Amino acid sequence: MRFERRPSTDGNGQPVRSSNAAARPSLFIRVAAFAGLAFMHLPVLVIVLYAFTTDDRTYAFPPPGLTLHWFDVAFARSDIWAAMRLSLRVAALATLCSIILGSLTALAMSRSRFRAKESITFLLILPLALPGIVTGIALLTAIKFASIDPGFWTIVAGHTTFCIVIVYNNVVARLRRLPPSWIEASMDLGADGWQTFRYIVLPQMATALLAGGMLAFALSFDEIIVTLFTAGHERTLPIWFFNELFRPRDRPVTNVVAVVVMVVTFIPILLAYSLTRSADERN
Repeated sequence: MRFERRPSTDGNGQPVRSSNAAARPSLFIRVAAFAGLAFMHLPVLVIVLYAFTTDDRTYAFPPPGLTLHWFDVAFARSDIWAAMRLSLRVAALATLCSIILGSLTALAMSRSRFRAKESITFLLILPLALPGIVTGIALLTAIKFASIDPGFWTIVAGHTTFCIVIVYNNVVARLRRLPPSWIEASMDLGADGWQTFRYIVLPQMATALLAGGMLAFALSFDEIIVTLFTAGHERTLPIWFFNELFRPRDRPVTNVVAVVVMVVTFIPILLAYSLTRSADERN
């Protein structure tokens, strides 16, 4: 006997589309999505392309030729290496401070209940929500009021103010998913506070802490607006970029350094993305 598969119908006898067909986006949505991606990433590809151009003055398309000469020029310049080392040191220290302060704040806020909790949460995320120029002016005013000379440590302090938010948001979201019964069970079994933190809490928040730290490092490494107000005579890599914009003959060198910065910042962002994905998204 041969059976034929008939399409399922609704109450009016009309065929019902499968869930896969209904979930498939329309052609317009797909075209709009690709157009948005092209709008965001084509300028980046242009920078990469013109890091290899043989012409040091114009952005003629197609490039008159391709060369690795500008990589040799860039890697031979001591000012670029000094700016990069400074940016790496600032980003590393700002990330370390953000991990310590952000995780401690998240531990305090995730389980506590008090009247001013929402106000404190708002103040925590405010540095990231405010425009960078407002944060920079506020920090410069505080530095001048305290009679502190702007320099390395003021840059670190300025970057820490908004990097804390990144770490805090990642860690507090993970801690809110931690069942309170796990901590209670650990304490009931005789573990003290440090043992409970080490064996129960820390393993649960480790990936969120690492992802928040990587994002904070990437954000600090290429920050320029706040840095301009807090750097004094120091020149981080973003400030070096800003100064090089007024030297047309050095454009290929600037593009080479931009490619290096993209690689440096892309790696922690990619790792943070892979760490914060859920198990369903990985599968």
